[in-house]
Amino acid sequence: MPLGIVIRRVPGVTRWATHVWKAVAVLPGAGGADWKEMRRDGDAVEYHAATLPLELFRTDTEAYLHGLSAKEPAIYVVMRPSESDRPLDMVLATASPYEAQDYADTGEELVEKVPMPEGLIAWIRDFVELHHEDEVFVKRRRDKARIDRKEDGIGDARIRQVADVYRAPSRKETVH
Repeated sequence: MPLGIVIRRVPGVTRWATHVWKAVAVLPGAGGADWKEMRRDGDAVEYHAATLPLELFRTDTEAYLHGLSAKEPAIYVVMRPSESDRPLDMVLATASPYEAQDYADTGEELVEKVPMPEGLIAWIRDFVELHHEDEVFVKRRRDKARIDRKEDGIGDARIRQVADVYRAPSRKETVH
């Protein structure tokens, strides 16, 4: 589903940041856009920055369930500083909090949490109901092999004394 990304620019509060950019909304089913100004309210300006595809995958339904069960379900918008004339490059829009966390962990991208519209919640919930399969927990069982009898890697082969295999070798005990 195409998602329009709405970005708000407000004046910065420090002399080092002239503007603060923040993703504030998504527009489900939006057409293409390239930093189109939508609304101006004093110094605050909202742009339809880009339209990104929201892709859902059957293997990620557990993540979508986790996101939908949050107090306020959200779409995560991943952005990075632009190297062109645009202020930011829109990288990804995702409904998976796990994928958003992966991007946030790198520290190279900005990840913004945007409230999910009701229609989008219903669309994702329908997808999850259709494709989600609970994974059955299988407890791992130990085999009965006795591994405590082996002493691989214990001590130093250069030490002749069997009684203290953990002692470091000295110069006079070196085997030639």
